[in-house]
Amino acid sequence: MVEWLSGFNAPTQALFASIFTWGVTALGAGLVFFFKEINKKVLNSMLGFAAGVMTAASFWSLLEPSIEMAGELGKIPWLTAAIGFSIGGLVIYIVDKILPHLHSGLDTSQAEGIKTNWQRSVLLVLAITLHNIPEGLAVGVAFGTVAHGVSSATLASAVVLTIGIALQNFPEGAAVSIPLRREGLSRSKAFFYGQASAIVQPIAAVIGALTVAYIENIMPFALSFAAGAMIYVVVEELIPESHRGDEEGHSDIVTIGFLIGFVIMMMMDVALG
Repeated sequence: MVEWLSGFNAPTQALFASIFTWGVTALGAGLVFFFKEINKKVLNSMLGFAAGVMTAASFWSLLEPSIEMAGELGKIPWLTAAIGFSIGGLVIYIVDKILPHLHSGLDTSQAEGIKTNWQRSVLLVLAITLHNIPEGLAVGVAFGTVAHGVSSATLASAVVLTIGIALQNFPEGAAVSIPLRREGLSRSKAFFYGQASAIVQPIAAVIGALTVAYIENIMPFALSFAAGAMIYVVVEELIPESHRGDEEGHSDIVTIGFLIGFVIMMMMDVALG
């Protein structure tokens, strides 16, 4: 995969990579053709796994390279990373407050963002769409930085990040389509909405790659920005979602899922990236 991608420019690489992550979301959404319900323990552990992958990717694939790159470019490493990380989180916070969305298992009256009369199914899809914006951006930024030939940014590390994002997209796809099926939608409609939640990934990836590929000084800032955006989603959305409806006290399952996801992503990034 690395050798094949090397023949394309950064935006094209980011597009192909994000289409792959989108496809894995579709695979997860495809579970709706086999299940109308999914065991809550299983779904929560899968969401915990996704949170672990995103947390590890945020550091090893984004924040650490940002710090190294800032030093190579003569910037103050800790300050560059801190500013980018903080602004990344702030931007997703603003989007979270503006974009109407609803988390699975909650009443429509508990929808977040600007108040609308949109259908419940649309609000559920938008909740996962919010997760996918920083993920697509992270993939695009990773490939964009490679174009500048900086030693701390390699095509292999961008591919590893893509695989990590894809791994955690599978449960996210299921987390959209199966609840929609419970809401009364047909299997085909539930699948369509589930995979459509990741359509923003290729868009965000190409924007991130174009921005970074042509503005060299923004590279370390963009990497830490993507890290901050991803961590915000993990803490604000994924972790609470993995514990929602856990009346039977299965939080240990979520924690174990998180640890497994974190370790897997860490090993891939360190060993392969």
